[in-house]
Amino acid sequence: MRIAIDLRLTYYRQGGIARYGAQIAQALPALDPDNRYLLLHSRKHAEARAAPPPAPNAARASLWTPAHHRLEAYALGAELLPRRVDLLHSPDFIPPHWGARRYVITVHDLNFLHYPQFLTAEARAYYNGQIARAVRQADHILADSEATKADLVDLLGAPPQKVTVHMLGVDPAFAPQPAAVVEAVRARYGLPAGYLLFVGTFEPRKNLPGLLRAYRLLRDDLPDAPSLALVGRRGWLYADVFDLVRALDLTAHVRWLEDAPGADLPALYSGATALVMPSFYEGFGLPALEAMACGAPVVASNRASLPEVVGPAGVLVNPDDAAHIADGLRRVVVDSELRASLAREGLARARSFTWRRTAEVVLRVYRAVLGQ
Repeated sequence: MRIAIDLRLTYYRQGGIARYGAQIAQALPALDPDNRYLLLHSRKHAEARAAPPPAPNAARASLWTPAHHRLEAYALGAELLPRRVDLLHSPDFIPPHWGARRYVITVHDLNFLHYPQFLTAEARAYYNGQIARAVRQADHILADSEATKADLVDLLGAPPQKVTVHMLGVDPAFAPQPAAVVEAVRARYGLPAGYLLFVGTFEPRKNLPGLLRAYRLLRDDLPDAPSLALVGRRGWLYADVFDLVRALDLTAHVRWLEDAPGADLPALYSGATALVMPSFYEGFGLPALEAMACGAPVVASNRASLPEVVGPAGVLVNPDDAAHIADGLRRVVVDSELRASLAREGLARARSFTWRRTAEVVLRVYRAVLGQ
């Protein structure tokens, strides 16, 4: 059978969905030598197209249709038809109307249904206008968490037996880093020894305003509280966050590390007093898992998928309550025994999350859909 995996998004974005697609595309051909794999890339993504296929039964294909184009549902299907695809996997939710015999989609979250105000009008139109059709069309749906599966059933009427949960993995590069490596990265960014860390896109659902208000409360209580380092890139509707830092008189204590290379993240996690992830909604929450794998304590939202990822290895807080977030931060900052306990539990928990295990679940779904 010929199985195609749509990786066009990796050219446009480097977030969790792109990483998920790249990881399963790397693992699946070797796990499944009985089928042939076609890895679909944007024609603009020269680096990906030039990379050698991950296994002898895999090949790469260059497509003209851009990700999220308004005619994507038709144009992508037209490009796929001559390739005689038996199964198309769409890691970014939305498959074309035609082009393959069978369809598997991965739904990472339904944030756009819970919080439509957090998206641009263009993004709302793309996802809201197509997700119901995608769920109906798909022969099977993969979800990153039980929380996302429940949303698919409750909000879109997906039959529970049509949805399989597969937790994501963590790259082996995320591990506690030597002190010298941490020190070198800290020096490069001008960070002090010990800091609170946020990693993610600067966009509304990440709840940066709530984090900043909580951090102001923390500093009012603990004037010598660690600095706050915000690592990520600008998303949509982010400008008010920079204004809020000034309004809260936090400019001297907040560091913006925009577009830090991924290679620096293990050291940034390893040097942190704690990772803070007070999101209103996450389909999974890779930064929490990466931080645990590096031995960093985690303070995370008690909402959606994050309790499934963090489990007992983190402090869970109410993202709607800045005082509750501040209290969670204060507990971790002042209690060295709690930090050490969270670090140990996080390291142990992170070891159970591997991309190979994720790919094995994906493969079982492929085989069931193809009747193998």
